[in-house]
Amino acid sequence: MICLFGNQKGGVGKSTLTVLSGNYLSLDKSWPVTIIDMDYQQSISQKFEKAKVLENAEPYDVMPASLETYPMLHNVLTRNKKDAILIDLPGKLDDDGLIPVFKSADMVVCPFAYDEFTYESTVLFTVVLKKVNPGIRVVFIPNRIKANVKFETMTEVNEQLSKFGTITAIIPDRIDFQRITTFNTPVSLYPVISPIFEQVFAKHLWNP
Repeated sequence: MICLFGNQKGGVGKSTLTVLSGNYLSLDKSWPVTIIDMDYQQSISQKFEKAKVLENAEPYDVMPASLETYPMLHNVLTRNKKDAILIDLPGKLDDDGLIPVFKSADMVVCPFAYDEFTYESTVLFTVVLKKVNPGIRVVFIPNRIKANVKFETMTEVNEQLSKFGTITAIIPDRIDFQRITTFNTPVSLYPVISPIFEQVFAKHLWNP
């Protein structure tokens, strides 16, 4: 399974959700995981290297990569079809190097927020992705959502995004998300994220 984590809009939490998914699949489901960090900030790679100094054996591998090196990595990493390859995408759409990445993926997790700019960026990202890979499964995760979001706004955005894919339950804006590492997810977050990841990865969990 190759799962992308992306949105053209920065700051929506795609890197955090990539790490949370890696922790969930490897630690909770004992699934072989590799994270490919293509984000320009390389935040997952930095977090991984920092955690290796303090922890024991890492639960999965994190590989910094560029769009140019992806075709070679893809051939190596996908030899075992049962492995989960999680890719934190760069936050842009203007590079042809994204095309082979988009084409190779089985699904994409697209975090978003309920504001106009993020909504427009999310739709643009999804439309471009679907043109390149029409059969890809799209899962939208409302992420870092504050309690003051208007119900009318939420309903309207969900109605539009549901035309492209599935929308999960909300992940609220909580301080304990800052304590996530590539070795551990705080226990306090499990009631929030576990039902969502069960929904996101259900098809692959039960039919690897």
